[in-house]
Amino acid sequence: MYETFEHTADLGLRVRSADLNTLFAEAAEALFATILDGDLTSVVPRQEIEVRLPSDDLEYLLFDWLKALLYHFDAELVLFSKFTVEVGPDGLSASAWGEPLDRARHELGHEVKAITYHGLRVEQMSDGWLAEVIVDI
Repeated sequence: MYETFEHTADLGLRVRSADLNTLFAEAAEALFATILDGDLTSVVPRQEIEVRLPSDDLEYLLFDWLKALLYHFDAELVLFSKFTVEVGPDGLSASAWGEPLDRARHELGHEVKAITYHGLRVEQMSDGWLAEVIVDI
């Protein structure tokens, strides 16, 4: 489950999940739901990219994961709608599926310029995991 919250000229993403792998996958969904004004159903998962990141603090690992996905959108105009993530002692191993931006079918919402370190949080709670990420829009 994810939601957004306002933060001055930025936008915050708050994600809650029962486990860490799902938390990272849902954070990616939240990022692309922000880019697409909430409509991930318009993105057909027809091409896959793999992302591998070395072990780091969970906050920095989440930052690097979202930054890698945003890079693919910025550089290649690829939107993603499906994610699988494994976070372990060796780092992150993930796949994202999507397709190139098609302006006839994809209505862009917020222009996400960057993922920020400000307020970055990944924390295990009594009922699961919580992440907060602020994106520059």
